Order: sequence, then C-alpha cells, then structure tokens
Amino acid sequence: MVVERSRVSQRSHGVVSQRSYGVASQRSYGTSSSSSQGSRAKCKDCCRKFVSFMCTQVGVGGLVVSYAIVGAVAFMSIEGQEAHWPTNCTVPIHNSTIETLWEITERLNVLNQNRWEEDVNDTLYNFQNQIVYVIKKKGYDGRTHEEVWNFPAALMFCLSVFTMIGYGQMTPRTQWGKIATIMYACLGIPLYVVYFMNMGRVFAKSFKYLYRVMYRCFNRSKSRMEAGLEGDGAMIEENPTIIVPSTACIWVMIFYMATGTIMFAEWENWTYINSCYFSFTSLAKIGIGDFVPGFGGGGGGGVTDDSRIKLIVNFLYLLVGMGLIAMCYTLMKEEILLKLRALKQDIRERMFFCGLKLGLYPEEQPYPEDPRPPPMHPRGRSGKVNDEDDSDDDEDNDYVLHSLHLKPPSV
Repeated sequence: MVVERSRVSQRSHGVVSQRSYGVASQRSYGTSSSSSQGSRAKCKDCCRKFVSFMCTQVGVGGLVVSYAIVGAVAFMSIEGQEAHWPTNCTVPIHNSTIETLWEITERLNVLNQNRWEEDVNDTLYNFQNQIVYVIKKKGYDGRTHEEVWNFPAALMFCLSVFTMIGYGQMTPRTQWGKIATIMYACLGIPLYVVYFMNMGRVFAKSFKYLYRVMYRCFNRSKSRMEAGLEGDGAMIEENPTIIVPSTACIWVMIFYMATGTIMFAEWENWTYINSCYFSFTSLAKIGIGDFVPGFGGGGGGGVTDDSRIKLIVNFLYLLVGMGLIAMCYTLMKEEILLKLRALKQDIRERMFFCGLKLGLYPEEQPYPEDPRPPPMHPRGRSGKVNDEDDSDDDEDNDYVLHSLHLKPPSV
C-alpha cells in the first residue's frame, strides 16, 4: 500500500510538473511571438516612412546625389588603377626612335644624303603611326590616372551617364568598367526621369507663385498711378489669376545660360561663343564633349589646378539646369493645354452657329454643353477638395478665354 501510494504521488507530481511546464512554455512562446510581431510592425512602419520620404522632392534629390556619389566611388575603384591606364606610352616609342636615328647617322656617316633622308623618313613615319595607334586605340592623351579618375571627374562622369549627356571626355577602358556603366545607366536613367518630373513641379509652383505676386504688384502700382490714387484707401479690383507665359520661361533659360557662359568663360579662358556653346549643348543634353570645364577643353590643354572645384560647380550647374528645363516644360504644357481647350471651345461654338445659319439645327435648340466629364480636383489627405486649386483652374480658364477674345457660350 505504501508503494502504491508513492507511485500515485509520483504520477500526480509528474502530471502537475508537465502541466506547469506546458503553461510556462506557452507563455514564453506567446511573449516571444508578440515581441517578434511588434518588431516586424516597427520594421514595416520604418520602411513605409522611408519609402514615403524618398518619394518626396527632397528625397528624390538626395537619392540622385547619393547615387552619383556611390557611382563615382565605384568607378574610381574600377577605372582608377594604374595598371589599366596607358601612362607614358609614348616614352618607349620616343626613345626607340632616337636610337634608330642615331644608328642611321652612324651607319651613313659617309654623308650619303639621299639614303639618310629615306631612312629618316621611314623611321619618322613609323614613329607617327605608333603615336596615332596609342592615341586612337588606347586613348592616351598625356594625363595620368590620378588626373582623370579623381572624385569630381568621376562624379561628372556619373552625371553624364544617367542624364544621357555623354560628353565622351572620360570613357571606361576595362571590361568591368563597361559592364558597370551599362548597369549604372539602366538604374540611373529612370531615377533621373523621376527627379526631372518632381523638380519640374517644384520649380514650376515656386516660379508660378513668384510670377503672379510680381505681376499683381506691378499692375496694382501701375493702376494706382494711372488713377491718381495716393493712399486714399480705395480698393482696386484684383485681376484674375495669371498663367505664366512661355516668354517668361524662355527668358529664365536665357538668363541661366548667360550666367553659365560668363562663369565658364572667366574660369577656363574660353571665348564667350565657346562658353555659350558648351552651356547650350550641355543643357540640351547634346554632349559633344569638345569643351568640358576642368579638362582644358578646346585647346587640348592639361588639367588646371582648380579643376576639381570647376567640375563640382559644373555638376551643380547642370543638375539645377535640368530642373529649370523641367519647370519650363511643365509651365509651357499648362499654357498650351489651356489654349487648346479654348480653341476647341471656339471651334465648337462656330460650328454650332454655322449649323444654325444653314438650318441644320432648329433655332430653339440650345447650345450643346461640353460632353467631357468634370475635371478631377486634387484631394488632400483628409479627402476634401482643394478649393484654392479649383479657383485657380477657373481663373486660368477665364484668363485664357479673355486673352483669346472668346466668350463662354450662352445657353
């Protein structure tokens, strides 16, 4: 009986211990799962915030600059090795040519002029062919790898790749460098397109606001001077919201090109024609490459002492210039779309009146309304319609109709 009781007590103790261990394991598993779920939620929230920030204008701009810096470091490590660079390729050719000429002079010391001239001409012709081969095939231009593949130059090379300018002043020579250029362009060109569109919208909004403020202030002061109002407190009726004309965009680009022309002409000692030529071909993404700041372009000169500063300034000049081009594209597109909409309305109105005169429509029939659906208005995060943008669109349409001497059709 004592043995059976002890066995029963052991069994009950084992069952209780197993139950307690199971409960403890379930609690520990629950706490670990809840902590892992919390960490996953925090990681997802951080990733969501990072992606939303990178989609903003500041994020896209920072991403473009970071992408250019990473590419510059990568290309410096790939192409900046001395073993892959044709440094002093002409020195052995020059030395061998001198030795050959001296041997000819010693051998023909009997003053045989005709034979000496023939041998010297052959030697110099061979020297010329070797120099041309080194320059054309190996790309030798008298510069060392430190002078070409420094950080500002590599940064400028990356900008010329993903902006599709392609100067051609710097080219990859190794196989890995060419493969890296292809992959870098495939990732960088879509990123540049996103930057182009975002910066175009940002610059367009800023310039539109500045232009409207200046236009209203100028018209208000002009009307007060014409009316003879000198602080009488009379209120002047506000003009409708003005769209930015294409001429203003063209003047902005001319001013920016003139700034670059003067700056590069003073730095590089170029003529103003050559400097303007470089600014236009760079901003238009033609990228011929015969003139590049920091490389002594145009005259075949060497690298100047402050070439790194010039390359960085050129990098910023082109990056801001691409944004201004995107701004002009956005503003011109808005003006053209509004004028086309007004032209379409005018054509429909004239066709309707011609139909009335020809008897195609009864006189009692009203003017047909525009069959297009109402325009979509931008909504904020709260889901409410932005009233300011709605009023701006209506005022823009009224301004275009007034400028084209059109009137809205009367029913």
